[in-house]
Amino acid sequence: MEFSSHNDLGAAVFRTWSEEQHREEIGKLVKGYRKGVPLGVLCKMAETIAGSRDKAKEHLAHFMPLKERRRAVAKETGGMRQLAEEFLL
Repeated sequence: MEFSSHNDLGAAVFRTWSEEQHREEIGKLVKGYRKGVPLGVLCKMAETIAGSRDKAKEHLAHFMPLKERRRAVAKETGGMRQLAEEFLL
C-alpha cells in the first residue's frame, strides 16, 4: 500500500475497500451528521472514503433525501454553502 504527501494513510486504506464498504462507511457518516457532525466534515470525509467527489455525491444522495440535502445547504453560508451545493445538489 502506497501513499504520497497528497494522500493520507486513511485514503490509501479506503482505496482497497469495495464499493459496498465505501457506501456502508458513508452511511455511518450521514448518521453522524444527523447527530451533529459538521457538514464540512461529512462532505470531505465522504469524498476521501469514496475516492472522488462524484462518487461521494452518489453515496450521499443514496442516504439523504433531496429535501434533507436542500435543508443542509440552506443552513450554510459563504464558501461552506458552495461546498455543500457541490456535494449535495
